[in-house]
Amino acid sequence: MRHPQVQPFTLVAGVPFGGLHVATAFSLHVSTPMIYIHPPGTAKEDLIEGNYVRGQSCLIIDDLITGGGSIIQTAEALAEAGLVAHDAVTLIDRQEGGRAALKAKGINLVSILTLDQIATYLRYSGRIEAPDYERVVRYIQASQGAQGA
Repeated sequence: MRHPQVQPFTLVAGVPFGGLHVATAFSLHVSTPMIYIHPPGTAKEDLIEGNYVRGQSCLIIDDLITGGGSIIQTAEALAEAGLVAHDAVTLIDRQEGGRAALKAKGINLVSILTLDQIATYLRYSGRIEAPDYERVVRYIQASQGAQGA
């Protein structure tokens, strides 16, 4: 990896619930142990499942990011347990402020696709019509405009 997008990590941390499946698959593929935090509202919400040692670095994985709250919550719980998370990977960035929210917390986001990329592909492959594409573009612009307000 001549130009890595994430810092070295020794653990994969899945974000409940959507990110657990993606993190599990990735963990198995790269032979790296996975941990996860029980979601809020459960009896074990402060418990981290999996084996870890304080000081280990984690790559946080989620299925998508909207405002960034789930990833930030996961990163904070990991930090409380003495773990370090510099980076998060998501399949889809909905472009609704999550990237900026993570950056403000010192977390680098790598997203495989953005909502804009998905809409552009669908439009120019003929899978959606121009009015639908334009509605998605307006939605993204409105979301990004709301971030600056």
